[in-house]
Amino acid sequence: MRNKLLKGLLTIVSIGILLFAALIVTLTVTEYKPKSVEALKVTSAREPKELSVGDKITVLTWNIGYGTLDERADFFMDGGRKVKTADEKQTKINMDGIVSQVREIDPDLSFFQETDMDSQRSNHVNEVAWLARGFGDVSHSFATNFKVLYIPYPLPPIGQVHAGILTTSQYEISEATRYQLPCPYKWPVRLANLKRCICVNRIPVKGTNKELVAVNLHLEAYDSGTGRAQQTKMLQEILQKEAAAGNYVIAAGDFNQTFSNVDIAAYPQKEGLWKPGKIDASSFGQGLSLYMDSKVPSCRSLDRAYKGADPEKFQYYVIDGFIVSSNIKVKTVKTKDNGFLYSDHNPVVMKAVLKK
Repeated sequence: MRNKLLKGLLTIVSIGILLFAALIVTLTVTEYKPKSVEALKVTSAREPKELSVGDKITVLTWNIGYGTLDERADFFMDGGRKVKTADEKQTKINMDGIVSQVREIDPDLSFFQETDMDSQRSNHVNEVAWLARGFGDVSHSFATNFKVLYIPYPLPPIGQVHAGILTTSQYEISEATRYQLPCPYKWPVRLANLKRCICVNRIPVKGTNKELVAVNLHLEAYDSGTGRAQQTKMLQEILQKEAAAGNYVIAAGDFNQTFSNVDIAAYPQKEGLWKPGKIDASSFGQGLSLYMDSKVPSCRSLDRAYKGADPEKFQYYVIDGFIVSSNIKVKTVKTKDNGFLYSDHNPVVMKAVLKK
């Protein structure tokens, strides 16, 4: 009897090992391997606005937490328990809320991160189409940065993911390019991780031979810090090149880092929770300035749900912002206190003017 039981256990273990090996092979064969530079499809507005020198522009950046990291969410990667944080109905409610908030802000140019196209975690809601449709007649481009056939961990598993960064514009986007950022992970961990990138969108400036170079980004979060540093360095080089060419440059997104010129004393780091990196603002040179609003946090921790918690004891971050060239005058940068209702990030809005 004991031998039969042992044989049965060995059979089960062997089958499990074979299935896991088959999964690793499948994920290796199907691994998303973007080129270092790729042209992206641009969907054009039917009647785009023209951008001219002297124009006032409103720019939004918002990590939408793939439509499910709302006020009720906690997440296992940040010390919480949940993997899937909203059902399909709640995901759609959150997406409608995000669209409503953006319409109220009425930005000329928007940068969205953690936007799912077809993912199990967001109930396969196509958020790219949802946002583009919700904003009406806008130009837009989408760059994939997370595409995995099936992520087998934890329990229940994350499953299929296809997500990225979305840029929408009331102006014409003449060209969009995806630049692959350095990936800090090795095989096989790399198979189930993001292939982070930046999306460079080019918008003609009427009456000049210059462009507004709109750069959407979402830098590394969970590595030791080496990946974030390498990605920041590459971003810096690209922005400096565009600024040196005389173009108007706006880079925006979730840096997963705080700028050194931003006072975050109001949000002390709590022990045991995720800690963002720091970007030396002076390293970008005189031609580029870095902006974040520290009056309102742009992100919250996901170790527990925000709803019902004591807001005075919560962990907050300031990690979403803008890098802007010196030929753009920044009027204001403000984080809208959204109470983390629809996402673990608040939207950040910049008002600026293209200098003559």
